[in-house]
This record gives sequence, C-alpha cells and structure tokens, in this order.
Amino acid sequence: MIINSGNLRSLYVSFSTAFQQGLGQAPPMWATVATRVPATTKEQDYGWIGKIPNVREWIGDRVVQNIMAHDYKIKERPFEITIGVDRDDIETDNLGVYTPLFTELGATAAAWPDQLIWPHLKNGFSNTCYDGQFFFDTDHPVLDENGVEQSVANTDGGAGTPWFLIDDSRVLKPIIWQVRKDLNTLVRKDREEDDNVFFKKQYVYGIDSRANVGYGFWQFAWGSKQTLNKANYAAAREALMAMKGDFGRPLGLMPRRLVAPPSLEGEALEILNAERDAAGATNVYRNTAQLSVVPWLA
Repeated sequence: MIINSGNLRSLYVSFSTAFQQGLGQAPPMWATVATRVPATTKEQDYGWIGKIPNVREWIGDRVVQNIMAHDYKIKERPFEITIGVDRDDIETDNLGVYTPLFTELGATAAAWPDQLIWPHLKNGFSNTCYDGQFFFDTDHPVLDENGVEQSVANTDGGAGTPWFLIDDSRVLKPIIWQVRKDLNTLVRKDREEDDNVFFKKQYVYGIDSRANVGYGFWQFAWGSKQTLNKANYAAAREALMAMKGDFGRPLGLMPRRLVAPPSLEGEALEILNAERDAAGATNVYRNTAQLSVVPWLA
C-alpha cells in the first residue's frame, strides 16, 4: 500500500469499523447490578445517599426530619488501550491480522465496565460504602421509628465462595458506575510528523476513558459467603424483603436476581430450577429469582 493521507484515512475507517463491530459483540452484564451515573467533574459527591425520610401523618405542624449527611465521593480514574501498527505492515499490505485485533479491542472495551463492576461487588465485604461500614456488613447504622440508631445486616458472613441476592428493579442499584468519558471512540496518530511515526515508524490507534465505580444503597443487595443452599437462600430472601430505611420506612424490596460465580452455577440452578428438592418435596423457591452466572466473579 502506498502511504498517503487518503490511504491512511481509509485504513483508519477500516480499523474503526472493526472496533465498532467488536463493541456490539459482547452484551454487558453489569446493568443488572449497577446504575450508570454521568459525571461532569473529576470527583462526584454522593452525600445525598441515605437522606430519604419516611412519610408521616400530618398532625399539627410539619416535622423536619434531619437525616444524617454522609461524606461519600467517587473520584474518576483514567483508562486507556493503545495499539501500534508498523509501517512495514502497511507498505506490504500485511494488515489481515490487525482487523480481528481491532474487533477484539472493541469487545474488550464493551466488557471493560464488567471487569470493574463485578469485582467491586465481590470486594464489598472489605470495601466501605457511604455510611463508613463495609458494603456487606452486620452493623450498618439505621434510625428506627423513634430516631434511635440500630444495627442492620446485609450479610450472614461465612468463609466460602461469595454469592449475592439483589433487587435489580430499583433506579439506584447496589453499584454506582460513574462515567465522565466512555471507552468507545478510536483516536489515531498517523501523520508523518507525529513522533511515533517519525521516530518509530509506528502508526498508533487508541481509546481512553475517565470513570470509576462506587457503592449505592447497601440495603438493595445481600452478600453471603455461606453455602449456597435452600436454607441460606431463604434466609437471604427474608432479610432483603424486610429491609427498612431510616425512621422505619419499608423499602418494599423483592429479591429478583441471584448472582453467582461459575463455581456455584449448579447449586444456583438447583435452587431456582428444580421442581423438587433433595428430599423429594416441592421446591417452593423455583423461579423466585433470575440467575446471573458472572464470569468476572470467578
């Protein structure tokens, strides 16, 4: 191929098309557990989390409910992927290997939020959320009907492989996916005067983003390291449905999604799909939740 601005432009269009095809190949899984929040600054303040009060009967004057304010911020992080194409490969038309490479680049970019979000959920047993406690903890502070602080759990502990039960119907899900710039635009540096071309005879193509993950309402998810069986699944469902916000506000949660790593797929399918349990009794928990087997939790 003769190297000129027209041919380089056509080459970029070809690479960009392959990249966009890759973006559409891998359907993301993260939307079941995370809410995308557009960001306009490097650091977003989520101090409003936990400020929703309860409705009370209006008797006499209004009562101002002073909900605890939280200092919880998510600071963006920069990310990038860069690919170099050698001048010799362009001049000799040895470009066949690069098209699938750019397609795979698109697939990687599409799966990138999953690579951040699911491990963040898994690490919720040791990462803190807006109230200063671990996201999955036994002593989250919640105010009862009388304004007295109580400790509430969204985990039953354990030491095994973690699994999760989630109400994924809410607007704000357990994980916050904060995005200031998406990882979806292929940028090129292929002018003859670019240093990478002049000094290294290398045409460079890349994508970049600014984003990060954090935690939303801990009440919307139950995390367990106990054995995934009928009894522990039932206990998790009961606990999640009984969750309340400050001042005794019932949250009306329904455990709609069971999230498991590949190693627990069989146990999860038995709970949700089997007509009868191991003892031969009717499986009352059949179809009570949708199952997500998540490779990024392996």
